[in-house]
Amino acid sequence: MKNTLKYIVVLILLSAILLVGCASQGETALTITGNVASEQAWTEKQVKEVDSMDVEYTKKDGETNTYTGVLIADLLNMAQPNSDANTVVFVADDGYSAEATLEEVMTCSNCIVSFRDEGGFSLVMPDFSGKLQVKGVVEIQVK
Repeated sequence: MKNTLKYIVVLILLSAILLVGCASQGETALTITGNVASEQAWTEKQVKEVDSMDVEYTKKDGETNTYTGVLIADLLNMAQPNSDANTVVFVADDGYSAEATLEEVMTCSNCIVSFRDEGGFSLVMPDFSGKLQVKGVVEIQVK
């Protein structure tokens, strides 16, 4: 009887762990909110299904890396910023935020939401301040 009970408890725990793991893959990973016609919310998988591109970025230490991601302007176009919108605020999962003008971001041909090896996203914005290279970005607020 004790072995049967242990077996049932182990099965229940394993099932719970599997369900939590499956549910987390479908969680919202990136949103666009604020002064837009259509607020957007994507899972990580959905963002990765959007046309991607490679961008080279040289860090302040001189190291150049290639990053793959989705053009920020493409994501913003999906949300359709309102005509009176003029600022974009990028918010990270740790609460850090940085802002740029909407015009600068929309006209940047190599500013991307890059795919992180460990999951989630970071901004890669060559020719912009290092403060805008936001790691762990989860929200883009249009103001």
